[in-house]
Amino acid sequence: MKEYKVESWKMGLTGNNDRLEDTLNEYAKQGWRVIQVAENFQRVIFERDKNR
Repeated sequence: MKEYKVESWKMGLTGNNDRLEDTLNEYAKQGWRVIQVAENFQRVIFERDKNR
C-alpha cells in the first residue's frame, strides 16, 4: 500500500532553490519520492510505501 504527501510551495522567495532542495532531501531521507510537480512548482506530490 502507498501513502502520499502534498507539499505546497511558493516560488519567488529569496533562497527558494536552496530551501526546496533541502526539503526534497529531507523527505527523501524519510523514504518519500517525488512523483509529480504540479502547477508551476506550487505543489510537490510525494509517495512512499506505507508498510516500510
